[in-house]
Amino acid sequence: MTALLRYQTALLLRSQRWLPPVVLYAAFLGIGVQSGQPVLDSLGYAAAALLPVAAWLVRICVGVEPAAARACVAAAAGPGRAHLARLLVALAAAAALGAAAVLVVTLISDPVSTDHRTRVAVLPAAAAGLLAAAACALLGTAVGALTNWPLLRSPGRAVPAMLLAALTSVVATGSPAQAAVSGLVTGSQSGTVPVPLLPLAAAAALAAPATAAACALASRRSP
Repeated sequence: MTALLRYQTALLLRSQRWLPPVVLYAAFLGIGVQSGQPVLDSLGYAAAALLPVAAWLVRICVGVEPAAARACVAAAAGPGRAHLARLLVALAAAAALGAAAVLVVTLISDPVSTDHRTRVAVLPAAAAGLLAAAACALLGTAVGALTNWPLLRSPGRAVPAMLLAALTSVVATGSPAQAAVSGLVTGSQSGTVPVPLLPLAAAAALAAPATAAACALASRRSP
């Protein structure tokens, strides 16, 4: 599996297809996060914006491999394992991007509540931001896995479905991503740092079967 992960990582990096989602994410942060803003509010914004980026990275990893190379890898390692490697690389890329965003946002933000009257502990706030970002990365990976090949082959259906599912996952009540982000925003209002472990666990519980279903179907469908 390690060789598959290295291979898929090399494909992603060399393709440079990761540039558009990364640049777009940086632009979102540049517009929505300003120096001196309350740290928990800014971390919530950074986590929410990561979800569609994670889904986009899944689409890139699923489609970056040439057809001939995909067939060779599937024959050597099995199509299910190969597809799992693609999804794991996309998740790792989203998690790394989210961690970098949390670091930058924590450094430039003001560790205070929304009304700037209550001090907020920096390290617990950063940890909460990392947990929220991880939840959004997991849910974004699940969205990408369920709205791209092998479940949806046509880009005309896959892309709108992915965008709609990503948006719904961010704003819908009961969504782990929405719970994690709203927890940060609510905590900012009171100056209390939340611990979004439950949203993270729920996101993982959704991502696992989504990934398993995509990998199982990849074993039955040709590209």
